[in-house]
Amino acid sequence: MSIPVQTAPPSVATDHDDLAEFGYDQQLHRRLGKFESFAAGFSFVSILTTIFQLFGLGFGFGGPAFFWTWPVVFVGQFMVALCFAELAARYPISGAIYQWSRRMGGELVGWFGGWFMVLAQTVTASAAAIALQVVLPTIWSGFQVIGDDPSLTSPSGAANAVVLGTVLLVFTTTINCIGIKWMSRVNTTGVICEIVGVVAVIGVFFTHAQRGPSVVFDTGEPGTQPGYIWAWIVSGLMAAYVMVGFGSAGELAEETRNPRRVAPRTIRLALSVSALGGGLMILGALMAAPSLTDGRLATEGLPYVLDTVLNSTWGTILLIDVCIAIMICTLAIQTAASRLTFSMARDNRLPGSALLARVNPHTGTPIWPSILIGLACIGILLVNVGNSAIFATLASVCIILIYLAYLTVTAPLLYRRFKGWPSRRGQVDAEGKPLFSLGRFGIPINIAAVVYGAIMVVNLGWPRAEIFNPDGSMPILQWAGPITVAAVIALGALCYPRGKTHPTPVEIGA
Repeated sequence: MSIPVQTAPPSVATDHDDLAEFGYDQQLHRRLGKFESFAAGFSFVSILTTIFQLFGLGFGFGGPAFFWTWPVVFVGQFMVALCFAELAARYPISGAIYQWSRRMGGELVGWFGGWFMVLAQTVTASAAAIALQVVLPTIWSGFQVIGDDPSLTSPSGAANAVVLGTVLLVFTTTINCIGIKWMSRVNTTGVICEIVGVVAVIGVFFTHAQRGPSVVFDTGEPGTQPGYIWAWIVSGLMAAYVMVGFGSAGELAEETRNPRRVAPRTIRLALSVSALGGGLMILGALMAAPSLTDGRLATEGLPYVLDTVLNSTWGTILLIDVCIAIMICTLAIQTAASRLTFSMARDNRLPGSALLARVNPHTGTPIWPSILIGLACIGILLVNVGNSAIFATLASVCIILIYLAYLTVTAPLLYRRFKGWPSRRGQVDAEGKPLFSLGRFGIPINIAAVVYGAIMVVNLGWPRAEIFNPDGSMPILQWAGPITVAAVIALGALCYPRGKTHPTPVEIGA
């Protein structure tokens, strides 16, 4: 009796062949479907985590009218997402930012795109992990294992935040090492919980509204001062900090079935759903807040609103949901960073590339990049023990690096469009359907993406004492943005792999 031979589904087999055209073997396991791909981007943005952390920042600077910075940032980022979606359809390769930027701008541009992004993702994962300190001690005092002051700025709170964050990072690193199957299960379950939590929070806010939606036209206390427009621009940093990471579906392209079709959709969908849910959360909080003038909304943010409109039981349940969101946010960011590290190491672009490019044949996972990113995140967490202000500044500065990484893609892409990109017409995905394309709208959308990105880099890096050195204790922190960017570029120039032949050379703009 003959034993049937198991073969890969047609679409997966086609994906394997598709990857080989770029010069790479299929080493990672293709286990992700449409929802899992969407979950990767949605959990990176994680509005339940980031808006809980940053609502007070936006409100404190711009008053209720800071709401309008949210749709402005969304429109700008959606222009970027459209460019990413078009590239994801044509280059479905892990390490998306690095791979896209090198194919549009060459090896040097690609190196810095990957360099900016992997550093930013590492710091962002640390910042996400440290957010547990904001929530867990509120749920149960037993989570405050060091001292009795849970405030992030206190010595005991800062140290305890490192303990909680380290435990979380050990967990996420373990999940990443086990394999993409378990990572997607944990991430998908977490995303479902987060979506339920977002809907619940929005429902609570709107059913306990103290005022109407016209509150978004109230400039509040900041509006009584001259030069409100500048305060409003600063308040837009909140939205700029939140709406990043939607391109994670591209980072996991080699683990996604039919990525040429799935990734472009999920990149756009992850950002759009996050923007809709986040916008409704902000509007609902402004409508339900007991007071807009007592100062608590700026200092305590959304937990203040929830604590006043819910009893302790339901409030605790929602806080548990926020903890789940923090966990999957950290997991998603670490996963994206490990895949980017693997992609660069596979091309022999990093120190220790031979080790970092190894893929466990059983799990289909690059284990060493996951461990490296996990250890680096824990190392960054330790900064919070010595000086929480420096850690907060690092978390702010890393967002500048993300926007710079995006520019290393969108700016060269615009130049290539003027040269006739994409030159290959009529390409189809694994199902034989045409690839996502911006068509004649490509150039104007790309121009908008580049202009928006450049403006945001300036806005994010502008030396504002109220952002980078709010207590005035370290004046040099005011210039943290320009100093850090210059240092990262200089270090990147030193680490650039000179004299090494690239194992998979590309034709720029092809």
